[in-house]
Amino acid sequence: MKVLLVDDSGTMRTIQKRCLQKLNVEDVIEAEDGVQALMLFEAGQFDVVLSDWNMPNMDGLTLLKEIRQRNKTIPVIMITTEAERARVVLAIQAGVSDYLVKPFTPDGLKEKLERWVASPA
Repeated sequence: MKVLLVDDSGTMRTIQKRCLQKLNVEDVIEAEDGVQALMLFEAGQFDVVLSDWNMPNMDGLTLLKEIRQRNKTIPVIMITTEAERARVVLAIQAGVSDYLVKPFTPDGLKEKLERWVASPA
């Protein structure tokens, strides 16, 4: 499984990467904002995108909309502290696959990944 991990916080990327490693997911490409993520997305093949919502340069919602213009089917899971209903609705309307609220557990991440991507062996 190849993951595009997008978060402006290096600490959060490290935490999420450790969670992924516990789930035997080693192929993780990191981006620190939506602009960098979109360039990586266009240049590579990914199985899933894990994206923060609040980031400089290009936020997660804008990134989601850009990804959906290029690929309608790739799972995009928004990982954020933002759980208010209006924002969730915006993300759903933009085509988000799923939502994971920080802080989350490795089991919570595993459940979301298993729902959208074939589990790694």
